[in-house]
Amino acid sequence: MSLSNLLSRIRLPERIAIGLVIGAILGRICPNAYWIGTLGSLFVGALKSIAPVLVFFLIIAALSKSSTGFDRRFGFVIFEYMLSTFLAALLAVCACFLFPIHISLVSKEVVQSAPSGVWEVLEKQLLGMVSNPIQALADANYIAVLFWAVVIGILAKKLASEHTKTMLSELSSVISQVVTWIISLAPFGILGLVFSSVAESGLDIFKEYGQLLLLLVGCMLITSLIINPLLVFIILRRNPYPLLFRCLRESAVTAFFTRSSAANIPVNMRLCERLGLDKDFYSVSIPLGATINMDGAAVTITVMTLAAAYTTGVEMTIPQALLLSVLGTVAACGASGVAGGSLLLIPMACSIFGIPSDTAMQVVGVGFVIGVVQDSVETALNSSGDALFTATAEYAHWRKIGKSLPKFLGGTTETLA
Repeated sequence: MSLSNLLSRIRLPERIAIGLVIGAILGRICPNAYWIGTLGSLFVGALKSIAPVLVFFLIIAALSKSSTGFDRRFGFVIFEYMLSTFLAALLAVCACFLFPIHISLVSKEVVQSAPSGVWEVLEKQLLGMVSNPIQALADANYIAVLFWAVVIGILAKKLASEHTKTMLSELSSVISQVVTWIISLAPFGILGLVFSSVAESGLDIFKEYGQLLLLLVGCMLITSLIINPLLVFIILRRNPYPLLFRCLRESAVTAFFTRSSAANIPVNMRLCERLGLDKDFYSVSIPLGATINMDGAAVTITVMTLAAAYTTGVEMTIPQALLLSVLGTVAACGASGVAGGSLLLIPMACSIFGIPSDTAMQVVGVGFVIGVVQDSVETALNSSGDALFTATAEYAHWRKIGKSLPKFLGGTTETLA
């Protein structure tokens, strides 16, 4: 078997793990071979260059092709999606305040003056929103990128022809493929980043990575097992855990291994059918959830941004942290359909605190190191939540019209096995 065939059989997470090990070994045995670290710089530079363009066209394409004509159930399920995502981000902020994480980066660019108050941050972002969109893409000014993408996307939905909308969607797909190619080179980039970190800071960095991963996974588990079922209980006034455990068993397990909310849509569709839900409802709400129900992504964006802030010496106030929760919620909604999507949106969140783009992209590189576990747990939380909140919205509608709930929720309605 040729080397190329052998490499093609090894999945990306395994290749990243191999790059991590090789980078750590090289960092110990030949720390002065600085050219190896160039691989990490090239990887970070490529991601930093393409990420703003990707965010810009993804949002325009999504808004221009969005559906209309939903009934009240869709508004309610969107509310559930957004509320749970915000609560996940808020939980992550609280966890980071209780357990602040510092990570070793190749070069720590300390911010000279952090914003002194929330109004200063808001004023800065309001002025930054109306920056020249071309300049915003060049400077990775994500606030302006988001603003102009939303404006153009909404107007494109109303004024553009179907041909133009299709072109925007295809352009978004092309750029996403470029990102996919860059991500496929992640093992070499991670090798270079880990080499530089080990050569500069030693093997202690892996203790930091373990603490960071523990904080991320802990927040996601609390969201899945406590916060989300609490929302279901408030809405349905029923024990939420039979429904939750069914969603975890039939959706989360599959999503954990596929690491793709989009790939898990057929699994959630079959689950909704077995739960007896309205096909006209779940056939739209499940794909919608794969786009905007991003609890795990909100946790990742918030925790990684605060880790970057602590590492670079930014003093974070509670109002600023609340602002980060809101931004993390909004940013998480743009994380779907992209390889390492939540990681690529970290620089946007970092930008509101003046954290340099180079530093933010190094944090993204750290995210890829721990991404084998982090991304799996994140996707399991996101995708199982799609089914959980779709079922909750449907069952709330049943209660309103006087229809009995399923037997496993204390009702009399039969559902498929």
